[in-house]
Amino acid sequence: MVSRLAIWVVVLVLVIGENGGVSGGGPMSCGFPAIFNFGDSNSDTGSMSSAGGENQLPLGMSVGKKFKRACDGRLIIDFLAESLGLPYLNSTMDSIGTSYKHGANFATSGTKTGQYDSNPVPFNLGVQISQFLRFKSRTTTLYTNTSNDDQLVKSILPEPEVFSNALYTIDIGQNDIAYNFDLKSKPEIFDRYYDCLQRLLDNGAKFVWVHNTGPFGCLARIQQSKCAQDGSPCPAADEHGCLIQWNNVTQEVNALIKDRVYKLRAKYPDAVITLVDVYSAKYSLFGNPKSRGFDEPFNYCCGSQYIWCGGRELEVAGTFARYYESAKLINATCNNPSKYISWDGVHYTEAANRIVANLIASGTFSDPPVPIAEACHK
Repeated sequence: MVSRLAIWVVVLVLVIGENGGVSGGGPMSCGFPAIFNFGDSNSDTGSMSSAGGENQLPLGMSVGKKFKRACDGRLIIDFLAESLGLPYLNSTMDSIGTSYKHGANFATSGTKTGQYDSNPVPFNLGVQISQFLRFKSRTTTLYTNTSNDDQLVKSILPEPEVFSNALYTIDIGQNDIAYNFDLKSKPEIFDRYYDCLQRLLDNGAKFVWVHNTGPFGCLARIQQSKCAQDGSPCPAADEHGCLIQWNNVTQEVNALIKDRVYKLRAKYPDAVITLVDVYSAKYSLFGNPKSRGFDEPFNYCCGSQYIWCGGRELEVAGTFARYYESAKLINATCNNPSKYISWDGVHYTEAANRIVANLIASGTFSDPPVPIAEACHK
């Protein structure tokens, strides 16, 4: 039997608490018991807030509490978990009061596919996969070696068989575009992307749900920052107002992601790898925003071009006090985030995330065209 000391190690490192939840129903439902997610701030549910300081309002304002996401409320991954009847994912870096019974989140804000430049955030996709493999090894060993009498430990850990039946979700690539990497280096970068997914598949993953990258040229902050302040014209925009040049770059990246996914399918014919066209789902919001309830497609709810959302006045010591509630917010926040597509110029609002999640969960934007609840079928 595992000692009481071992139990407290679990409490501190993997730690306690569970939201509950069972996998979604339906005649063709796969009944995924868990989700293991990898990505950047578009699906980070606690890594950055744990490492950099607890998020403060207005982050989370639409759920009425401090929320460990880079927007006013829930992210796409949260709504996908809901659609599968699973609890929200907890970050492995945010382990206080946490359960990993139904999966874990390795996504970290600011990350890219690889550590190919001076990016200060070290948790690229390859590192996240390594974190997962260590997590899998340690939790499997601990679960297996724990007596059935010690239900505390087993109640917060995934059962070993969960790993082969879980859904593995990938949402990364936006920061690769944001950091303006050399076009010539793209194939090499996405060879690393291929290698990362291959490591997952080699270590037992069977069901993988891959998001391509959203339309970078539609991001509100990009719209503002790429327009010169000297009166010269902004870069060319398409019929919806999105910047053509940056969306073309995004499409090039997405073509590389698609190519790597197709190669993986050929190499692993027994795996089910679903490619999800998040680009088209997000782009559809800008075609007729008012029909979706959005009044401000290219403005954002929180922050400005020069002040990041949540920025606060300087402390007496001169330290930027973004995470301290005692400091006064520098900029105002809109009253109704649901009227905006963009939360802070880079991240989408909960309202926009909900629509996109519903679109992609249905299978309309999937290759093969299956709903997420049936993503164990080809």
